[in-house]
Amino acid sequence: MEKRVAVTGLGVLSCIGNDVPTFWKNLTAGVCGIDRLDDFFPTEDLPVKIGGKIRNFRPEDYGMDAPFARKQAQFTLYAMASAWQAVQDSGLVSGENIDPERFGTYVSSGIGGFEVIYREVAKMIDDPTGQWISPLFIPTMISNIGGGQIAIKFGAQGSCLDIVTACATSTHSLGEAYRAIRHGYADAIIAGGAEHATIPIGVAGFANCRALTRVEDPKRACLPFHRERGGFVMADGSAVLILEEYEHAKARGAHIYAEMVGYGSTCDAYHATAPRPDGSTQARCIREALDQAGYDPAADCLYINAHGTGTHLNDLAETLAYKLALGDDAYKAHISSTKSMHGHMFGGTGAAEAIATVLALQEGIIPPTVGLDDPDPECDLDYTPMHAKKAGVNLGLSDSFGFGGHNACIAFRKI
Repeated sequence: MEKRVAVTGLGVLSCIGNDVPTFWKNLTAGVCGIDRLDDFFPTEDLPVKIGGKIRNFRPEDYGMDAPFARKQAQFTLYAMASAWQAVQDSGLVSGENIDPERFGTYVSSGIGGFEVIYREVAKMIDDPTGQWISPLFIPTMISNIGGGQIAIKFGAQGSCLDIVTACATSTHSLGEAYRAIRHGYADAIIAGGAEHATIPIGVAGFANCRALTRVEDPKRACLPFHRERGGFVMADGSAVLILEEYEHAKARGAHIYAEMVGYGSTCDAYHATAPRPDGSTQARCIREALDQAGYDPAADCLYINAHGTGTHLNDLAETLAYKLALGDDAYKAHISSTKSMHGHMFGGTGAAEAIATVLALQEGIIPPTVGLDDPDPECDLDYTPMHAKKAGVNLGLSDSFGFGGHNACIAFRKI
C-alpha cells in the first residue's frame, strides 16, 4: 500500500533571507536580492559583475561550532544551516520520535566545494609535488559531503542519497525522497540541496558558455519571460524540506505544511546545455507529476513555480512545455519565476522554489516575477508580472531543468 507524504519542516538560506519567514516576506514583497559582487571579490576584469550572495551568515547561528565550520566548504555550511532550520521546525529527534534507521538524508550540490577545488589546484600548480595540498581537500570538496555531515549531525542512519543533476539536483532529491517514503523505505527524509558557485572561476565559466546575462544593473539583470532577457543570474544558497510519512507526522502532532503528491523525471537527451526546444520531454515530466497528483482542471486551482531562468531558450521551451502538458488550461494557471528575486542557486534552487510553492499554497499568495514589465509575446501565459497576488490555489508544481537535459517536477497539495 502506497503511503502519503507530508511536508513537516522548512529551511532556507538565500540572498533574500537567511530563514524561511524572511525569505517568504521578501518573495511576496517583490524584493530582489541580486546585487553587485565587488563586495565579495574584485570584478573589474570579469565579464559579469552581479549575482546573489549570502550576507550576514554566521554558522554558529545554525548549531555549528567554530572548529567544525573552519573545516568545511561553504556549500556544506549552507546545507547544514538549512537542514538545522528544517529539522528544528519539524520537531524530529532521532531516537526519540523517529527511528534512526528509518530517517534518511537526500541533500546534495550540483558542483560541491568549488572554492576548495580552485584553492587546492592553485597550490598544485605552484608546487607539483602536492605536499601543500590539504588533507581535507577530498572530504570537503565532494558534493555528497553536505548530506553526509547532515546525517551525522542529526543521527539519520537511513539511506543517504546524494543526487547530482545540475540545476535539477534538489528537485530530484525531493522527488526521490518522496518515492522512498511513499513506497515504505523511510519514515522521514531530510531533502534538498546547496550551492556556493558564485566565485570568480564560476562566474567566468558560466559567462564564457554564454549562459549569464551581461546586464550590470542588478535590478534589471534577471528577467524571466521578458522580451529583453539575456541570461540567468548566478546565486548562492541552500534549502531543505523535511518529508515525512503522513500518519507518522499525524501521530506525533507535527505541523503539516502541505502534502507532496507527485513527481516526474525525464531527460531531454538532446544537448549538453540547451533544452529540447519543442518542450516535449519537459512536458512529459510535468504531466507525470500532474497525473500522480490527480490533477482535475475543473476542481484544481494550479500554481507553478517555473524554472524560469531568464535565458532565451529555456523560457520559450518551458512555455511550450506548459502548453503541451496542460493544453488550454495552461492559460488558467498561476505561474511565476522566483529566480527573478533570488537568482539561480543551482543545486539549491529547486528546494528553495519548492518552499515557495508550499508557502504559496498555505498562504494563498502567488509570488511575482519581478521586472516583467514587457513580456515576450511568445511567453504569453500568466507569469504573475511585477507584483504578488492573492489566489486560492490548492495544487502547486515546482519544476527544474538542468544542464545535461535533466528534468524534474514535483507536486504539492494544500492540506
